[in-house]
Amino acid sequence: MKWGACSILLALSCSGYAESNRYEIDPDHLTVGFLVEHVGFAKVFGMFRDASGGFTFDEGTGEITDVRVVVRTASVFTGVEARDGHLRSEDFFDVEQFPEMVFEAKRAVLSERAAVVAGTLTLRGQTQPLQLELTWNKSGVSPLPGNPYVAGMSARGRFPRSAFGMSYGVADGLVGDDVELIIELEAHRK
Repeated sequence: MKWGACSILLALSCSGYAESNRYEIDPDHLTVGFLVEHVGFAKVFGMFRDASGGFTFDEGTGEITDVRVVVRTASVFTGVEARDGHLRSEDFFDVEQFPEMVFEAKRAVLSERAAVVAGTLTLRGQTQPLQLELTWNKSGVSPLPGNPYVAGMSARGRFPRSAFGMSYGVADGLVGDDVELIIELEAHRK
């Protein structure tokens, strides 16, 4: 009788046990966007069309670890061909020399479905600290083909582009220094 009660208690405690799972970001449901001031009149919205990444997530504890997002800088798109070409040049992303921009973070813990993710951004060969305000929107089985288990998240951050040697137009006020970063993602559990 003692062993039966112990077995039941052990089974009950294990059923509430959460586990970490690896998630791969779905590139078809990933938006990496940015806003930058243009001559103080308005902000230009741009995005990157080619990015990938993943992270480990424990829904039970809210722990997120091993975050890595890789953005191909040549995929920058603002809707104006001449501007996109300039952004790919040495004045900005210098895509020939620096084809990738990478965000990495070791660990964050959600509280009330939100967390500040302290990580690093590597851009133009320089690595600087970057904090993202993360919101866990929802997790569950997707109604899309294959019915993957999906975690959806939103993140926001900001950084001075001059910290990465990207100072074109800052001194004369043509292009703002402050970059607002916008990330929307869906990731499939592996």
